[in-house]
Amino acid sequence: MTRTQSSLAFSPLPSSPRAWVAVVSRAHVQRGVAEGFTQACHGRRAPLARMSRGDWLVYYSPTFELGEPRPLRAFTGLGRVCGDETYTFDMGNGFVPCRRDVEYLLVERDVPVAELAPTLSFIRDNPRWGMLARRGHFEIPLADLQRIARALLGHELALSA
Repeated sequence: MTRTQSSLAFSPLPSSPRAWVAVVSRAHVQRGVAEGFTQACHGRRAPLARMSRGDWLVYYSPTFELGEPRPLRAFTGLGRVCGDETYTFDMGNGFVPCRRDVEYLLVERDVPVAELAPTLSFIRDNPRWGMLARRGHFEIPLADLQRIARALLGHELALSA
């Protein structure tokens, strides 16, 4: 397995970070957390390239394992994009997905989406939010990120650089 990255230079953090949700099985979230990367939408570059260093990423896991019918439907991870580049990683057998480097925070527990749904504007204002989740990667308001962080971590985030 090899990793290709075009640049190691870092740009300054954005003054106002953005918040993103990636829809990923819990098992894949755990692998990304253990190895310090994110990979979403079956390795596509575009969703990851929309993020900038300093942006926040929260994971929604509809299942425990990819392809497993047993549902989870919970927020399962939280981190901050720390690399400037989207890079490819050869996983073997011709699969070369795109990744971004992320520094993860230790979450206290998985948080069922139903527990927070009434307080999250991206769900409350969009009753068919499952269609949004089918995109695999989407932006959310920072206020919603704070609500999710409070549930995952037991405290809010310091959002400034």
